[in-house]
Amino acid sequence: MKITRSRLLAPLAVVVSATLLTACGSSDSVDSSASSESEAIVIGSQDYYSNEIIAEIYAQALEAGGHEVQRDFRIGQREVYVSEIENGSIDLFPEYSGPLLQYWEPNTEARLSEDVYTALEAAAPENLKILEQSEATDQDAYVVTRAFAEQYGLKTIEDLAKVDVPLTLGGNSEGENRPNGPKGLASAYGINVGFTPIEDSGGPLTVKALTDNQIQLAIIYTADPTISDNDLVVLEDTKGLFLASHVVPVASADLDPAAQEIINKVSTEMSPEELIALNAQSVNDQANAADIAAGWLEENPV
Repeated sequence: MKITRSRLLAPLAVVVSATLLTACGSSDSVDSSASSESEAIVIGSQDYYSNEIIAEIYAQALEAGGHEVQRDFRIGQREVYVSEIENGSIDLFPEYSGPLLQYWEPNTEARLSEDVYTALEAAAPENLKILEQSEATDQDAYVVTRAFAEQYGLKTIEDLAKVDVPLTLGGNSEGENRPNGPKGLASAYGINVGFTPIEDSGGPLTVKALTDNQIQLAIIYTADPTISDNDLVVLEDTKGLFLASHVVPVASADLDPAAQEIINKVSTEMSPEELIALNAQSVNDQANAADIAAGWLEENPV
């Protein structure tokens, strides 16, 4: 039986109850329960609102198709959850093609969409399957305020070389050692920056630090409506530091083919513009992931 974090945290009373059932009932009844529970497709998500919305769409689409699912959302960042995907604790996870490829192959030379996807398929462990990538993208990007961009004439990342004050980059703590962190920026562009960890995945704390000039540069995902809402400027990546980053499902190789087909249909239906609109419902309207997912599936039945 698949053991997930949520089951490990189950109350002692449940354990006691299961023990009593084993003692008093037949072995057949216990085996039947275990078999039923193991059939649930465990779906995970990052601790990132947009990723949770996509995971919830997967979950509701599978449930509508007659599959039993178990949600294990808001796990954390890639450095935390990938091991759970690899060891089979999670059956299905919405990922992003370029960043996941760099996790498995830090020195990859793939940059364009199809090259990244092909390399990702090859890099995935044998017990995992990369399903069809979506046109929807959520690209890592360096972002500055409009005022800062106009002050120094910034349009591209390499324009940061014109800035004559110390620069500090803000992002999740994991970003300090990722390929697009300070070391990657120095290697690709010869630009040195400090780093301040801000643990909200480019959310309101990051935006406030940027607009208050506590940091001058932030990593914010391009599908985040925060960028347009706050008139922020995405710096063009002229040297390919950031890989193509399409939404791509990572699945257990044993995932039921019918379930794979449903998830592939979700990928086909989701566009870049729709992902931004979904994110706006969360950020601006404070809608929860379940309601956002239900609304999207009503308009895009799979």
